[in-house]
Amino acid sequence: MVLRSIVLMAAVSCCFGQDANPAFRKIEDVPGLPRVLLIGDSISIGYTEPVRTELKDKANVHRIPMNAATTAIGLKNLDDWLGSGHWDVIHFNFGLHDLKIMDDGQRQIPLADYEDNLRTTVQRFRKTGARLIWAVTTPVPDAKVIPPRDPADVLAYNEAALKVMRAARVTIDDLYALVTPRQAELQLPANVHYTAAGYDALGHQVAQSILRALESR
Repeated sequence: MVLRSIVLMAAVSCCFGQDANPAFRKIEDVPGLPRVLLIGDSISIGYTEPVRTELKDKANVHRIPMNAATTAIGLKNLDDWLGSGHWDVIHFNFGLHDLKIMDDGQRQIPLADYEDNLRTTVQRFRKTGARLIWAVTTPVPDAKVIPPRDPADVLAYNEAALKVMRAARVTIDDLYALVTPRQAELQLPANVHYTAAGYDALGHQVAQSILRALESR
C-alpha cells in the first residue's frame, strides 16, 4: 500500500526526484527472461510498478529514466533510451504533452507534426527487432485541467496515431477504451492522472498486452 501511494504521488505531483521514485529504479536483468522497455509520460510512470509486479519472473521490465513528454523530445532521446542492448518488446506512448495548449492557444506539437514524429519514431523502433505496442493516449476529463488540454484533441491525436500504427502494423493497447467507461472511478477529479486503483487497472492491461506480445514471438 505504501509503494502504491508513492507511485501515485510521484506521478501526480512530480514532487519526487528520480532516485525516490520506484518507477526509475535500476533493473538488474534476470538471465533468461525477455527484456521489455516502457516509454511514456507520467501516466506510464504511474503504471510502471504495477506492470513490474504482474510480470515478475516473466520479464525484465525497464523504463526510460524520465518523463517522455512530447514526440519531439522523444526523437531527440530515442537512441539514448534504446541503448545498445536487445529489446524483446517496446511498449510506448506520446500524446498528452503534444496536445497540451500553450499560452498562444496552439498545441505544443501541432497535429501534423505529431503524426510525422510518430512515423519516424516507429521507423527507428523497427530497427531494434522488438515487438512494438502502441498505448492509445488516455482521456482528458471534461473539466478545467492544468496545464490546459481539450478532450476533443485526444480523439484527434489518437486518430492520427492509430493511422500511423495500423499502417506500420504496430500492436494496439487501447488504454483510452479501458479508461473511458470508468473515468470517474479511475481518474482523479479534474486531472489527467489516476488513483492507485486506476494505475493498477492500467498496469494490468499493459502487462497483459506485453505477455501476449511475448507469447507470439
